[in-house]
Amino acid sequence: MGQQIMGRPSAAARPNRHNGFWFLVRRVPREFVPFDRRNPVRISTGIRVADDPRGVRAGEVVARLDRNLARYWNDKRSGKDADAEARYQQACSSARALGLAYVPAAEAASQLPIEDMLRRFETVILRGTTAKPAEVSAVLGGERPPDVMTATMFEDYEDIVRATVTAKSDRQRKKWRVGKETAVKVFVDLIGNRALTSLTRADALKLRSHWQDRVVAGEVEIGTANKYIGHISGMFRAINESRQLNVPSIFDRVRISGGKDGQRLAFPPDFVQSRILADGMFQDLNPEARRVLYLIAETGLRLSEAIALTCETIHLDAEVPYISVLADGRELKTDESRRDIPLVGVALKAMREQPDGFPRYRDKADSLSALVNKAMDARGLRPEPGQSLYSLRHTFEDRLTAVDAPDKIIACLMGHKWSRPRYGVGPSLEHKRDWLNRIAFSAPSKV
Repeated sequence: MGQQIMGRPSAAARPNRHNGFWFLVRRVPREFVPFDRRNPVRISTGIRVADDPRGVRAGEVVARLDRNLARYWNDKRSGKDADAEARYQQACSSARALGLAYVPAAEAASQLPIEDMLRRFETVILRGTTAKPAEVSAVLGGERPPDVMTATMFEDYEDIVRATVTAKSDRQRKKWRVGKETAVKVFVDLIGNRALTSLTRADALKLRSHWQDRVVAGEVEIGTANKYIGHISGMFRAINESRQLNVPSIFDRVRISGGKDGQRLAFPPDFVQSRILADGMFQDLNPEARRVLYLIAETGLRLSEAIALTCETIHLDAEVPYISVLADGRELKTDESRRDIPLVGVALKAMREQPDGFPRYRDKADSLSALVNKAMDARGLRPEPGQSLYSLRHTFEDRLTAVDAPDKIIACLMGHKWSRPRYGVGPSLEHKRDWLNRIAFSAPSKV
């Protein structure tokens, strides 16, 4: 039989020999024993030891089987029946292969015309498959759709919207997940792991009451509370529609009223020039971080846009040097965010030192923001509550407004939506450069 290696679930799974084949062998962790009576679990890779004596190919298959087994255990614990899901999907596929839409028996009895029901019975009889339970179940709706549980709301939602997150970068995808996963955890802690079809208006109000209590206790702002409520409401709505659960809209009007969006306070332009851009102010900060700060101060770029620049989007040899804000492996905040911005003043000087962009911080906006804000704190450069690196973007807009730049110019440079219908190609680089030169900062002696 050979040696069997049964490590802990956290250990890397290794192939085990059994009857001339490689197997995955795992003991069921104590927390999952109520959901899996096999012990140990033994799953064949289908690979003969003689064909893979060192277990190289088998190791890859075992790793995949181990991941699937862990997912199976977690699904069982959370109430998601993977076996029922598989049977239901197979029934749907079989029905489609016979030219029929799969309809669960309970719905078929009340919703399908009698002619459709008779045609389904005739299909089974004419095919001579009345003794084949799987086909009968597919045609007559014998498999009940598996319950969608509150504990797996995010996973089900992520599957529904998977196409919409493909444009996000790794960092954007991680941030997109974190808030929703936190919202689900709070919701499950409040009401338990239950089928979405069992939820009522009382459950939605219980969620709102929880977040209201945290607002009153000073633990969160109203906007934050509404964000988490919105995550649950949005996931519930998407799953309800996609899986045709027909659950009433229990989350309507559950947001907490009175919240205001936090407004980042802009720096006065004179403060930026005399303090933030003072000679030697950031000489002990690493050059890439320092130059990102200078670039944002002069162009109003979002931090995520600045660190995404590459040699392909930095055009220093053009007649009007400029940078292009493109998706380039990440999701832009809006369609209008795609734009070209001329380089003038301290931005031009900084980018001549960074012709390939900022590789140290690519897709690491959070860590760079924390670093620069900490450096600004240490230098007394955030005198008002709410001021941060991002405030330089608001200062940029204020500076354009102060010189009476047209709204269209401001929108094109900021990446904002222009309210009027768009005709032509918009302002030229030369036109935008002329306005930027009117507000350009004087650069430090060394950037």
